[in-house]
Amino acid sequence: MKLQFSGPPDPEFARQKRLNPVLGLVFRLISRKVRQAAKRAGTGYVFLFMQADGAQLAKITELVESGAIKPVVDRVFPFEALNDALAYIETGRAKGKVVIRLT
Repeated sequence: MKLQFSGPPDPEFARQKRLNPVLGLVFRLISRKVRQAAKRAGTGYVFLFMQADGAQLAKITELVESGAIKPVVDRVFPFEALNDALAYIETGRAKGKVVIRLT
């Protein structure tokens, strides 16, 4: 069974971005629960920070296509129902991504 974790930045993120060490401590504290849950599940937790980077997007595409990560999709709306999709997002009840299908 695959487990998926999402959560806040971890201490490694602070180190990679060369942030203030105090932020590293804050990230350690706020990511503690998710890191512990991942450890109990026999896996690890790494915070993935998205940025406009073609190489990073290519790597994420590779991970999704291989099944290593699986996006959580809450609902799919046809383009014609775009206003309904936006209204649904505004309710704050979405438990994953809301997708707009163009075709």
